[in-house]
Amino acid sequence: MPISVLICDDSALARKQMARTLPKEWNIELTYATNGAEGMKAIRQGKGEVVFLDLNMPVMDGYEVLEAIQKEDLPALVIVVSGDIQVKAYERVKELGALDFISKPVSADTISQILQEYGILELAAGYSKTPEPMIKVDLRDACQEVANVAMGRAADLLSKLLNVFVLLPIPNVNVLEVSELTMTLKATEESGTVSALCQGFIGAGIAGEALLLFHDSSFQDMAKLMKLENPEDETTELEVMIDTGNVLIGAFLNGISEQLHMTFSQGHPVVLGRHCTADNLINENADKWKRTLAMEINYRIKDHNIQCDLLLLFTEDSLPTLNHKLGYLLD
Repeated sequence: MPISVLICDDSALARKQMARTLPKEWNIELTYATNGAEGMKAIRQGKGEVVFLDLNMPVMDGYEVLEAIQKEDLPALVIVVSGDIQVKAYERVKELGALDFISKPVSADTISQILQEYGILELAAGYSKTPEPMIKVDLRDACQEVANVAMGRAADLLSKLLNVFVLLPIPNVNVLEVSELTMTLKATEESGTVSALCQGFIGAGIAGEALLLFHDSSFQDMAKLMKLENPEDETTELEVMIDTGNVLIGAFLNGISEQLHMTFSQGHPVVLGRHCTADNLINENADKWKRTLAMEINYRIKDHNIQCDLLLLFTEDSLPTLNHKLGYLLD
């Protein structure tokens, strides 16, 4: 009898990658879920003896799924597969009963090794071929999953440097006109004034700017975590913003470059505005942001009043190269 396997991830690309890495000799009946609520429904129906579970999902995230499985005492062996590679994330999912934790992007060797280590592969071996997943992946979905992995790399570095847990959202990826980008940036206004810096980047056929919006209410807490003197000093604020930008922007771009198998050169960070509204920021810089592919990530730190938005704005001319680079993922 085949074993029921559930892949629960909001990304079509991640579901496709995960399915392709499963051992060909494994006799399974495969089910997909696009969020935690769908995943729980499948598990309750007996379609998740083995579950590959993402953490950052809409409706119901991976942590909530693990809590529900524990509470209902459901017979599911859960392996977390996530771009959030923070140590605290690993510790938390283990406490919630996860069998193991795999960082994205997954590899067939890693999956096979873990399944053999826990004796899962032998539960239903001897099958000739795992059915090829019929999942369509578009450019936006592929970019969102690439951003998800890169976001996790940046959060992991920040968490290690400050000894904190970084709360991660679902990345927002869209091809935007200037007016739509304006609306995206205006969403920060409800949190008061912001300070911002940008840093240009360029690779082979891909170029753009990384924009970091640092919420002004975050400066003092961030300065204390960095153990900087005079947290209210203007020079300290500038140091906080530039140091945070170096960590988040550098690690994020490295995460993208690893997945696209290319390197980026980065320009010097430039302060765009201090203690201003998003409106002012947009009006002064809108000319250089025309039609763009935007990756938006909102970083927050648990138990601290710290929030910053990272936007990667790729030029419209970069889209053909991105399509080409991601082609092997979209097939």
